This record gives sequence, structure tokens and C-alpha cells, in this order.
Amino acid sequence: MATRPISSSTKGFFQELPVLLPLFTTSDTKTTNTESKPADAISDDKAFARVLSLYLPSSAQQPLHAVHNMSRLSLRPDILVHSVDADINSPKLRPFNTFGQENKNDPLWTTTGWKALKAVYQEHGLISAAYDTRNQDWNRRVHQFALEHAFICAGAMVSCPMAMSDGAAKLLQGHLDKADGDQPGLNKVVNEVFRRLTSNNPREAWTAGQWMTERSGGSDVSGTETYARRLNDSELAEEAQKGRVLDAHGMPLGPWCINGFKWFSSATDSDMTMLLARTDNGLSVFYAPTRRSVHSTNNALPASELNGIRIQRLKDKIGTKSLPTAELELKGVRAYLIGKEGQGIKEISAILNMTRLYTAHSGVGYWARGLQVCRAHSRVRKVRGGLLQDNPAHLRWMASETVKYTAAMHFAFFGIAMYGALEQDPDKMVRSTKTSALIPSAKDGLAILLRLLTPVMKSQITVASVAGLRESMECLGGVGYCENNEDGGLMNISRVFRDALSGPIWEGTVSVMAEDVVRVLTDKRLGGGTIIQTVYTPWVRRILTACKSTFSAEIELVQQTLTALEDIVKSVDKEQLLFQGREMLQHLEWITCAVLLMFDACTDEDEVTTEIARRWAKSNPINPTAFQTLNGPNWKELSKMDRRIFLGASGLELANVTAKL
Repeated sequence: MATRPISSSTKGFFQELPVLLPLFTTSDTKTTNTESKPADAISDDKAFARVLSLYLPSSAQQPLHAVHNMSRLSLRPDILVHSVDADINSPKLRPFNTFGQENKNDPLWTTTGWKALKAVYQEHGLISAAYDTRNQDWNRRVHQFALEHAFICAGAMVSCPMAMSDGAAKLLQGHLDKADGDQPGLNKVVNEVFRRLTSNNPREAWTAGQWMTERSGGSDVSGTETYARRLNDSELAEEAQKGRVLDAHGMPLGPWCINGFKWFSSATDSDMTMLLARTDNGLSVFYAPTRRSVHSTNNALPASELNGIRIQRLKDKIGTKSLPTAELELKGVRAYLIGKEGQGIKEISAILNMTRLYTAHSGVGYWARGLQVCRAHSRVRKVRGGLLQDNPAHLRWMASETVKYTAAMHFAFFGIAMYGALEQDPDKMVRSTKTSALIPSAKDGLAILLRLLTPVMKSQITVASVAGLRESMECLGGVGYCENNEDGGLMNISRVFRDALSGPIWEGTVSVMAEDVVRVLTDKRLGGGTIIQTVYTPWVRRILTACKSTFSAEIELVQQTLTALEDIVKSVDKEQLLFQGREMLQHLEWITCAVLLMFDACTDEDEVTTEIARRWAKSNPINPTAFQTLNGPNWKELSKMDRRIFLGASGLELANVTAKL
């Protein structure tokens, strides 16, 4: 009787190591012999390639080559070693020096890998590409976010400070030409900070923090307790005597003094911050450098220190381990007021809109890596004598996940393309692309549509990406559950999953986004409070009309859901809209993605793309009829039952308990 070989740690069956292919390959490159085939035929991420072919003109070879190269850079071992380093060596806080004095110089330690990845982002233009006005022939935001998409998983959460840096640059861009007013040096400071935020030279480029969240309010910044006070002449003179005149780069410190406490501050190691603080005239936004110069005759002592900032502790998070997130005590932070006092919410919206767009895109960026690994694994994994890529049940599962991902990809880049069109010339941005019928040419309508859909994108894509990455982990079995940092961490979906978990919470939870959508729907300043009827529905129906020859049955499904949405918005008050806020998000997401997928398919009648659109159209998570039946006074009774189901107490019992607390 023949004996079977006994396996050991060095002998026996070993799975072939999956090889990840670059996400995007341009058809116009000398490094391949595939010039005759379109990019979506030769790229590993077909959805990504099709999105780029939609929003970038075929003549825009510069951004396409840049994305091609970035897709390869993200797989290089010398880059991946920084990603692993940043993830496994979390930031450390060293609040005191050897003899117990407060460490005002360098209390926060971050790894070499984290710093190196920041430099990669800056050098390859992942911020500067959006502000390079020499490029007028293509959508700069699509160019920028395509680079981000190709690199995000190798970047180990550097995308977070980059998002805030981009948002800060966008805010300050609106103040470049404004006079100093009663704040000497303001114009020079704003222009220099903007230059550094948008520089692609790592030696001088800056990153920005965003300090808004406080213990009192969380996402609700109306509860801000941090207070800013304008220093008078005698106080400024006293500050000068203490050597507090310039920041660490020789620019003047602002005339405002800020005191308070910030509960969450991501990217605490940044060079500057935009923060909210209350003044006597209301909530206002301020620019503050994180470091200021120190006068000393001893060359052995540091030349700068933190600008009135004390890092109290670092947050211990389930994911985003490489990213320093801290609680900060602000005590005498010198700053410049940006814009008018009391207009802080209006000013900071420039950052919020930007960071929400980044958060939505991050979801598809992480999800792309999960499916990239799944494809590579399926090509080499043998099960019962055959490859996974030939297993019908496995293929059905993965195809379903790819449909969801493709919808999210189109949704995210539609928002990105709209944002870029608003920054440039909407007509010029679409004239030489396939999207002339897709993106509204009138700026007013374009801005309203983007305002409506941004919170929908942010909430729905981030939630879907978390679910999608869990599926990707399952695809690898036990390996998917492990923290695999061998081979550059390319197979470590667990790390990507942990990082993706922040998406549905960061920049406002799903409930906050639902509230924001209702705010937009009922805002009389936006289309008279009827933007579904005047902006969204006309856009949907215009695109559907162009697709009716291919998707007649699917269009009927979309029309039914759109009618249900219109009826609810027209017939109920704001209170009920808030009650149904999450369903509103789902409806808007499903309709918008259906429109985008059908539009893409109709550009070339591609068989696979057409089938993806059809499968999405059959996947509506909410029955339109059931959605409409909530209409009427009965919803309050439903809400009471929701309370009892969740809390196990009647409204009266709950009131008594609350009163005792």
C-alpha cells in the first residue's frame, strides 16, 4: 500500500502566491503591445478604465499616463515597505522630557514610512494636479482622484491629511486676493500657505489639519466651546516680548488668541490647521500654524515649539492606525481669522464638501483593492482540482460584488467630475468627452445636483464598501482574516477593511448625511425647496430618454422608484422626511447609479457593461410601494413601535427613566 507524503512547514501543498495586476493600463503606451485594444480591455479594474474613458478626452494622454504609472508605483516593494511600516508602527506620544517638563518641541512621533508616503503623494501631484491651471483641456479633479484611486491602498491613510490639505487649499483659494484689513500680514500668509499646500515639492509642501469636533457636539459644531479673542495692542506687545511673533517658517503669527479643547483632530502632525472657534460674533473659522518660532541664544535648543497646542492623548482606533488622531488642549494658539466673524459654517463648508468627496472616493478605492486581490486569488487558487476562476458558484458571487462596486465607482466619479466641472468650465470639460449629455452645462443646476448628491455618495458608498471588503476577506478564507504584511501587505485585506470602517462615520454618520439631504430638499434657497422636481427628476428623465432603446424594462423600474421618491418629497413635512431619511438615501443612490450605469452602457453597447446595468436595475433594496405606504400620520405610530422594539419600553416608561437619569 502506497503511503501518502506527509506535509510539513517546508514540504507539501503550497498555494501559488497571487500576483496583483496594476489597476489601470493605458492603451497608448510603449510599454505594452496592446495599442489596438481599449483601456478597459487590458486594465485589471474595468470599471475604473471605463470611468476614465467617460470623463477624460482621448487626447488627454498626460493624466492617463500618470495613472498608468501610479497603478504600478502602488505595487512596488520599495513603496509597500513604507505602507507596512506606517501601519504596524503607530504614532507615539511623548508628552514630557527626561525630567518631567512638558515637551513642547516634538511630543508626537510618526514613523519614517508615514513621512515617506506623504512625500510620494506630494511629489506625484495628488494635490497639485487639481490646482495646476496650465491644464485646461481636461477635468483636473478627475485626473487628481484617478491618481488617488490608483495609490490609496499603498498610501496607508495619507489620503486623510491630503483630503484636509485639499480642503484647506480650496477654502484659502477664495481669500487669495483679499486685503489684510485689520490683520497685518494676512494676505501674505494666506498666499504662502496656499502655495505650500498645493506644491509638489516635498521639501516645502505642507499638510493641513481640520479641528472642528468637540466633546459637546460631535458632528454638531453648533455646540463649539472653543473661544477666540482678538488681542489688543498691549497684549500683542507682551507676546512679542515673549518671542511670540513669527511661526516656525518666519511668517507673522495672527492677532487672535484661541483657547479650548478639540476632541478629534486627525493628522495631528500637520503643518497648519483650519479650526472652528466661537467669538463674540458667532462661530468663525481660523487659520493657525501648528508651530511657532522660539527665541534662544542656545543653538542646542529647538528653534520652534508647538503653537499653544498640547496633545493630551492619542486615540486608540480599530483602524487608521498609521494616522495620528488626538485630543488637543488649545491654550494661547495664535491664529488669523479667515473671512467674517460669525460666518464659520459657511467658510468651513468648502472643506466639508471636499473631505466628503474624498471619503466617498476612499470607499471605492479600498473596495477596488479587495476585488483586485480576489481576482488575483481566483486565478491561482485550486479547489477540488480546479481553479476558483472556473467555479460557477464563486463566479456568481464575485460578479454580484463587482456590479455593486461598479455602481459605486460610477457614482463617486460622477460627483468628482461635477466638482471639477464647477471649478473649470462645465461646457469645456464635457465637450470633448462622452459625457456631454450627462453633466448639466448650467452651473446653477450643476451646483445644486452636486449639493444634493454629495451626502448621498458619502454615506452610501462608504457603507457599501465596508460590506464589499468583508466579502473580499471571505473570498480568501482564513487568509483574508489575517493581518498579512508579508509580500508588502498586498494581501492584507483586513487592514484595508479596518481603515474603511471609518468612512461611514468620518465627516458625519449616515444619519447626519440623511439629515443633510433633507436640509437640501427643503431649502428654499435651492430651487425654491423643490429641487427633486426642478433639478433631479429632469436630469434623470433626460438621461433615461437617451437609453430607452436599450433598457426599456429597466427604465420602467427606475421610473416607478422615481415617482415614489417624488410623491414622498411633495406630500410630507420635514419631520417625516427626517424619519425616512435613510430610505431617502437608498432611493437616491439606487436611481442615480442606475442612470449612470445605463448611460455608460449606451456609449458603446458593450455586452458586459449592459448586463451590469441590468443587474443593478433589478437590485432595488426598497420596494417603491412599501416606501410610499409610510406616507401619512401613521408614521408616528410606527416610530413609537420602533422605540419599543429597540428599547423595550413604552414612550412613558422611557420618559420616566430619562427623568431619573
